[in-house]
Amino acid sequence: MRFSRTRRGSRGRFRLTAIALASFAFAAAVRAGDRRADFGDVPASSAARELADWAIAADDPRGLPFLVVDKPAATLYVFDAAGRLAGASAVLLGLARGDDSVPGIGERPMARIRPWERTTPAGRFVAERGVNSHGEDIMWVDYDAAISMHRVRATNPAERRLERLRTPTIADNRISYGCINVPARFYEQRVIPAFAAGRAVVYVLPETRSVRQQFAIGTSAPRGGA
Repeated sequence: MRFSRTRRGSRGRFRLTAIALASFAFAAAVRAGDRRADFGDVPASSAARELADWAIAADDPRGLPFLVVDKPAATLYVFDAAGRLAGASAVLLGLARGDDSVPGIGERPMARIRPWERTTPAGRFVAERGVNSHGEDIMWVDYDAAISMHRVRATNPAERRLERLRTPTIADNRISYGCINVPARFYEQRVIPAFAAGRAVVYVLPETRSVRQQFAIGTSAPRGGA
């Protein structure tokens, strides 16, 4: 959802400089029994596990808690700074399939965003706490594209957003304008604490590229996001 965008205690968007990531370093860390993400007994896709393990082995979150949005599975995983899973939840995501935001979309009113442009961008983002024009606290994932993580809103009954979260299938979890809609209780109990320092790293898995392509694992720099 797009609103007038404001921030709390921020002078600008936190952008991440490219970090050199060599594949041999990741493989060596795994062989040496270095830390991996701890999913406990919570099921997760191989892509989500690969990304979370890579993040921990490479120390990519730099001491921050991190969140993994498994877009193909419509699932959010929240980890503490040590890589221990704090919780997982179904989420609602952008209606359109795709991993990139349309240039300039963050400046458009919602009424001018076409259905095929409603994507949740993939990538690595340093997300920060903020507020929308209604004074509601949200987490800015990609400020320029107006993509945030927030409590699910049931303002349009025809969209059945709450019902979509409760169904066992993920086929109906694509409905938003690109924002990541989280069940209110999970947002308050798991997401907000992850942002206790004001920031956390958010990884959004791709659906048109591989995880290794998206995050440039084994090459020089992560692709996409900030």
